[in-house]
Amino acid sequence: MKERYYSLDVFRGATVALMILVNNPGDWGNIYSPLDHAPWHGLTPTDLVFPFFLFAIGNAMSFVMPRLEAAGTKVFLQKVFKRTFLIFIIGFLMGWFPFVKWQNNSLVFKNWTWINDNGTTGGIRILGVLGRIALAYFFASLIVYFFKTKGAFIISIILLLGYWALCYFLGAKGDPYSITGFFGNAVDLKILGDAHMYHGEGRAFDPEGLASTIAAIPQVIFGYLVGKYIRENGKNYTMATILLIAGFVVCAIGCIWAYGFPVNKKIWTSSYTLVTTGLAILFLVLFIYLLEFKNAKGWWSSFFDVFGKNPLFIFVLSGLIPRLMGLIRIHSSVNKFGKPIYLSPLGWFFEHVCKPLTKFGFANDPKNASLLFAIIMIFFYWLIGYIMDKKKIYVKV
Repeated sequence: MKERYYSLDVFRGATVALMILVNNPGDWGNIYSPLDHAPWHGLTPTDLVFPFFLFAIGNAMSFVMPRLEAAGTKVFLQKVFKRTFLIFIIGFLMGWFPFVKWQNNSLVFKNWTWINDNGTTGGIRILGVLGRIALAYFFASLIVYFFKTKGAFIISIILLLGYWALCYFLGAKGDPYSITGFFGNAVDLKILGDAHMYHGEGRAFDPEGLASTIAAIPQVIFGYLVGKYIRENGKNYTMATILLIAGFVVCAIGCIWAYGFPVNKKIWTSSYTLVTTGLAILFLVLFIYLLEFKNAKGWWSSFFDVFGKNPLFIFVLSGLIPRLMGLIRIHSSVNKFGKPIYLSPLGWFFEHVCKPLTKFGFANDPKNASLLFAIIMIFFYWLIGYIMDKKKIYVKV
């Protein structure tokens, strides 16, 4: 990417850094509310991470698409199918990793499905963050390539309106946007199966399910359209002003739509797509203004730029290391029944380093210890990215 578009790298890197921050607390039970998802309807800073990442993927796509168009349809399809497969399979294997788990003081293989202690069936989750990225990227790429700019924009609007109609007419009467009334539950249960869905909501419900991916596809397309506009118009105040206006307009439309179709990350409503797209545009304009117009580059932009050069690799690594560390057990104490309690190396670090460091004066709050751990994780993964950047190692799929 040319230096004139350095702001796009920094935007992408800042998104990855925020993603690591919210995905790696020391204690999930002690999190400041802005660093947690909205319980259902609503929006927190954490709810901006995923859509911003999809938007950034669209930005990057706008710079490679001209080369793919010049290479021809065969090369384009080969590239898109290969990248989609790799992203999806990496996400799937990441969810299964490290393929073994502790059970009755022994390491056993994590089967495709298993029986839980309460008699229910559990299993390996099929979809997830990378699964949604793969699917959204795949369909957005095809739409952009075959229908061009105007067609892609029109199809995006059709997808958002169509998804709204599906949610309203196929959802539960009187409550179509609830976790029990959302029509996508039935779709995911039928195709994926209960055992292979996310159960963090207390029931089988996948926030990265198949049906809700419909509204995530336009997020990538809008990122592409913005990136294409920047690439074609160059660095000037007219470009930035038009983007600024567009950001406010898109965000406003999303807020108005929210009165009939609430902003909701977990079912990825159409209003959520528009509000987060508008905010992504506004933040991107801010980075363009600071870095391209005012040349306000410094340690802060260099810091985020490291994440932006290996975004997918660092994200995957931030998910694999905690899982791998979970296999290492350090005896900590015993419970009231006399059974040993074990900690992973990361858990031990949180308990014996982060907690003691925050037990002084006003900082004596378990949420501060959890936040400190997350910040340390950001710097840990940044150091890995920094070393890779210095060695010119860039992992791409």
